[in-house]
Amino acid sequence: MSTAHAPIARPYDALLLLSFGGPEGPEDVVPFLENVTRGRGIPRERLAEVGQHYFLFGGVSPINAQNRELLAALRADFAGHGVELPVYWGNRNWAPYLVDTLREIAADGHRRVLTLATSAYANYSGCRQYRENLASALTELREEGAPGAAGLRLDKLRTFFNHPGFVQPMIDSTLAALAELPEGVRAGARLAFTTHSIPNALADTSGAPGDPARGRPGGAYVAQHLETARLVAAAVAEATGVPDRPWELVYQSRSGSPQTPWLEPDICDHLEAVHAEGAPAVVMVPIGFVSDHMEVVFDLDTQAREQAEKLGLPVARAATVGADPRFAAAVRDLVLERAAAERGEHPARCALGALGASHDLCPVGCCPAARNPLPAAAGADWTD
Repeated sequence: MSTAHAPIARPYDALLLLSFGGPEGPEDVVPFLENVTRGRGIPRERLAEVGQHYFLFGGVSPINAQNRELLAALRADFAGHGVELPVYWGNRNWAPYLVDTLREIAADGHRRVLTLATSAYANYSGCRQYRENLASALTELREEGAPGAAGLRLDKLRTFFNHPGFVQPMIDSTLAALAELPEGVRAGARLAFTTHSIPNALADTSGAPGDPARGRPGGAYVAQHLETARLVAAAVAEATGVPDRPWELVYQSRSGSPQTPWLEPDICDHLEAVHAEGAPAVVMVPIGFVSDHMEVVFDLDTQAREQAEKLGLPVARAATVGADPRFAAAVRDLVLERAAAERGEHPARCALGALGASHDLCPVGCCPAARNPLPAAAGADWTD
């Protein structure tokens, strides 16, 4: 591509892929879980018990390998389309740690950094907490006097739950999963759109103040998932010629105190319920996850499948978007969109459905923590 017509990423000079992280061997599991649960006072013995589902897979979470694949896909897409923007990767809970990656970014001379968090929806753990992580890492680097850290400015890409580069791969993977089912049950198979359960209190306050969804049960978190599910279900109905195929948004991976209300129903309870109703089969569609990480391969591919086998209920599971080239292209689109807006232009904002494109800059009070709020970078409440 001619440099005269190359897409312009300015004022940004780097992209940070920011993710959760995961253990890459049995010796990593408990230290990783200590990072995840830091400040909660959970004994190591209990963490070893919690980590059993990691040990079933050799102590390795698939998330880091999948982030490496996404990193390669982003770099290849950018290079193939003339976007001159280096891409780095950092994690919240395991190597490569965020603070180390930001140190590297600053040492390489970059100052305006866009961040892609591997969460498509508005909620505390998938948005605000990542912004808190950015603020904490930035503060640590500045306090230690890391070269270039004083000039770092961090922004975050908007949520992408309704971007076609996220939705279309989910449509295709749902159709592929349907095709895995025995022919005799495909037409009647139900769709169970799954996502990570979170406490009701965090769900209800997810999104931005003033957003109509903020005043409804589940807030923006549930509203955005329902929108993605509707988009996928409608496309699947058209492609299969089954217009009234039942679908539901369900949840998985609940943790924490049983006294705290979390979003329901759980996927295993849902499978039992639809089997009792006479459903011939179910396709599980993990729209809440960017990649097939541990919550997917254990909670769906292991626990939910075991439940379905006990019931005699045929199930299939749709793949997540992962490193799909269309998702990499969507990230490029979001980068160029945000860069144009920062230059004072008015770019087209690509979004499917009725909810429209999300805000670029998280306003004050967006996706608040349940308690003990911390400073959060890359938002309107961060002064730099």
